[in-house]
Amino acid sequence: MRVHHDIVIVGGGLAGLRAAIAAAEKSKKLSIALISKTYPIRCHSVCAEGGTAAVLREGDSFDLHAWDTVKGADFLADQDAVEFFVRESPKEILRLDNWGCPWSRTEDGRIAQRAFGGQSFNRTVFAADRTGFHEVHTLYERTLMYPNIVRYDEYFMTNLVIEDGAARGIIAIELKSGDLVLFEAKAVILATGGAGRLFGFTTYSHQVTGDGMAIAYRCRVPLKDMEFFQFHPTGLVPSGILMTEACRGEGGYLRNKDGERFMERYAPERMELAPRDVVARSMWREIIEGRGIESEYGPYIALDLTHLGEEKIEERLPLIREAAKKFAGIDPVEEPIPVRPVAHYTMGGVHTNMWCETPVKGLYATGEVACISIHGANRLGSNSTAECLVFGRVAGEKAAEYALSTELRHVDDDIYREEEKRIFDEFLGRSGDESPYQIKKELNEVMDSSFWIFRDGNGMKEGFKKILELKERYRNVEIADNTRKFNTDMIYAFEVGFMLDLAEAVAAGAIARTESRGAHYRLDYPERDDENWLKHTLAYYTPDGPKLEYIPVTITKWQPVERKY
Repeated sequence: MRVHHDIVIVGGGLAGLRAAIAAAEKSKKLSIALISKTYPIRCHSVCAEGGTAAVLREGDSFDLHAWDTVKGADFLADQDAVEFFVRESPKEILRLDNWGCPWSRTEDGRIAQRAFGGQSFNRTVFAADRTGFHEVHTLYERTLMYPNIVRYDEYFMTNLVIEDGAARGIIAIELKSGDLVLFEAKAVILATGGAGRLFGFTTYSHQVTGDGMAIAYRCRVPLKDMEFFQFHPTGLVPSGILMTEACRGEGGYLRNKDGERFMERYAPERMELAPRDVVARSMWREIIEGRGIESEYGPYIALDLTHLGEEKIEERLPLIREAAKKFAGIDPVEEPIPVRPVAHYTMGGVHTNMWCETPVKGLYATGEVACISIHGANRLGSNSTAECLVFGRVAGEKAAEYALSTELRHVDDDIYREEEKRIFDEFLGRSGDESPYQIKKELNEVMDSSFWIFRDGNGMKEGFKKILELKERYRNVEIADNTRKFNTDMIYAFEVGFMLDLAEAVAAGAIARTESRGAHYRLDYPERDDENWLKHTLAYYTPDGPKLEYIPVTITKWQPVERKY
């Protein structure tokens, strides 16, 4: 089955929705497909809680936001992209306000802003602690105004179509029918999100398995800086559900078993509002040195909101109270929340420039699937939703400009037939003695142990060896369900294959980078090494494993200095 559109957008979260709107507004002539693995309003973006960073007030400035971002990134961010990003973000906040996003307000009616870690000004715009939910719903409702946006909900991408160095479309399975669909297009935008389900203890929804990254990688599009994964300081124990940074932005404390606010030892100026990598490492050190609070689910740190009072918690953090009650049996008005660091964000991703262009003509990437790079080695909280809005718009506009100046070239029938054979004969029809569920479980265990907050060469090499063993075992995986309609076993097996390829890229980049920078902290190389490692890692797929190359970081104004908070 073939479908034709000018632009195909894969991913229905914040970045994908914003890209669709931007492309639709560029020209009514363009036909735009919005393809989503679930439904747009069930995307992982709705899980974003804390807010979106933007310069809106007197006393703040674009340079200050850019400096905070560059310093937070441990100087691995490309500064030209950061400068563009901070200037565009306020426009997106006001645009969403005009489109009906219910931002929280100050008493005089202005858009409210709160403190966030590593941000030296209260510049995080929010909608209580459901910011992503409201942003997604605002954009989703907006897409309904454009008849040239056509939605394909519950379609699972299996491959990109690239011919003569240019994107020609994608191939996807319609989950409901099991039919394979070839989407021919002039331009393709990947907006498929991160890869956080590589880890076991994580804030990510179960559908966030790095599909777009892995497919692009297999199609020889390089991945950039995959060794950098963010660990958010406050994941609810034992589920891993995000306890937003807004808890600390509104004045929450972190306490060890002695009731001590231990961040004074690690970041005396910013305390709990230091950047996430600093806070997560500090918490983990408290735990491994025996100052965590013991529980049946292992040691944890107390997130104390009790001094904020019920009225403030209900106004600013209602979702946190509800989640703590429901999933931990704790009312944060009365007692501290049990938390520990949790896998939260993929700083790396598909290599693009600041216009979301990949090395493949007509292929764009935006949001967490992309590495532009504005986050470098560590993302500041509330910069990610802003990135989705700013660069979602950029990707949509650039793809529209390209599509308007390009002729549609039809894809050869052989490509469709080869993919159909690969999926339904070779993959779905295979028999073996390995379970994708068991392989995923073991992959999570090795990532949680070998590529967690504190890393070392020997541990990572052991982890890498285990990943290669899992890849070998994956060749023998059997899919229990051999039907075509809504075959969740088959989709799961696909996702595990994607994650194994990405884990290999993460491991290779992390072992090679013999320094500590941002979220990549090595006990055997605890210092940052700008002389040798102020550069981006590019991982290229080969049948023998990732091939690593390096490119320079773009520096415009800010030379690297020691990072203190």
